[in-house]
Amino acid sequence: MRKTMAMSVLLLAAAPATAQISDDVVKIGVLTDMSSLYADINGPGAVVATQMAIDDAGGTVAGKKIELVNADVQNKADVAATIAGRWYDSEKVDAILGAGGSASSISGSRVAADKKRIFFATDPASSDITGKLCNAYTVHWVYDTVALANGTGSAVVKSGGKTWYFLTADYAFGHALERDVSAIVTANGGTVLGSVRHPLNTSDFSSFLLQAQASKAQIIGLANAGGDTINAIKQASEFGIVKGGQKLAGLLVFVSDVHSLGLERTQGLQLTEAFYWDLNDSTRAFAKRFAAKMNGKMPTSIQAGFYSATKQYLRAIKALGTDDADKVMAKLKSSPADDEIFGKSVIRADGRKVHDMYLFEVKKPSESKGPYDYYKLLATIPGDQAFRPMDKGDCPLVAKK
Repeated sequence: MRKTMAMSVLLLAAAPATAQISDDVVKIGVLTDMSSLYADINGPGAVVATQMAIDDAGGTVAGKKIELVNADVQNKADVAATIAGRWYDSEKVDAILGAGGSASSISGSRVAADKKRIFFATDPASSDITGKLCNAYTVHWVYDTVALANGTGSAVVKSGGKTWYFLTADYAFGHALERDVSAIVTANGGTVLGSVRHPLNTSDFSSFLLQAQASKAQIIGLANAGGDTINAIKQASEFGIVKGGQKLAGLLVFVSDVHSLGLERTQGLQLTEAFYWDLNDSTRAFAKRFAAKMNGKMPTSIQAGFYSATKQYLRAIKALGTDDADKVMAKLKSSPADDEIFGKSVIRADGRKVHDMYLFEVKKPSESKGPYDYYKLLATIPGDQAFRPMDKGDCPLVAKK
């Protein structure tokens, strides 16, 4: 009898790890902007990038199938909460990546915390996600408003741009970006003369640009992104703002934006990024595979982030033999990663993924060898200098020093 019991214990201890995969499937949800102003920087490309990571894993992990679902968040907080709740509860989604703008991402992150499920904030910028709004189930993956401020904001001030006026998207992301860049401007001896806030997805910037022009600030900081940044830069050109002596600072600019605007409009623009497709052999290899699936489009940093986050999530599950959210998060936070997309990185207790950031300048048309050959590297910003110190963000998970 004792021998039989001992054998049973040994068999249980040797049970395959596949038995610890919930519902016998690892289900990943991509919740992002599929049809609005941010669709070019995440959208369908985010789904493609996530599927690429799943395919790289062979479509299975720990002996179980990996499934992918996706939905359009419409950049609305209530839509994000509704879909995230349904996915986690009814559709048994194990991890969500997304979720569009900062407001909708914050909403999705809160649902993840409530459900004790994993949320990868691959899309948004607001540094509050790992600050006062942090939670134990969210990782902010690609970049944030502090890193953008420490990159572009700092560089522009140090090069002589001392007086600023902001055109700010009127929601969580724009507010955080204006706040964090303003702090850098004033810390470096500059002055913020004012700001004007515009609705998300604005087609007519004329009144906002006129206010910025009237401020006579040296720098007009564009605290917006995607289609809003593109429209603001196009209309600023029509108003002759740059010809009049003021400069634009694109505080969140993606390679897709530069492609849309063209080098004639964007040459000389400085920007901060976590990723550029032509940075090294690893980024080029991923980008060329991505472009083959996306009609020649090169990936943005956000789309690269979907690929990176999915790969590291699946690697953690494979190593652990379980998709248990608490165990996977502990694994992600305990193991520094040599990420082929973002380089050496670590995920802190507050959920901030820390890696190097890069300050680029957009090339002149004469310097570009062809489509998407747009950036020249000005500086590499070490991760511990780019991102906010962990004890300075008011994250309730982190004890202040």
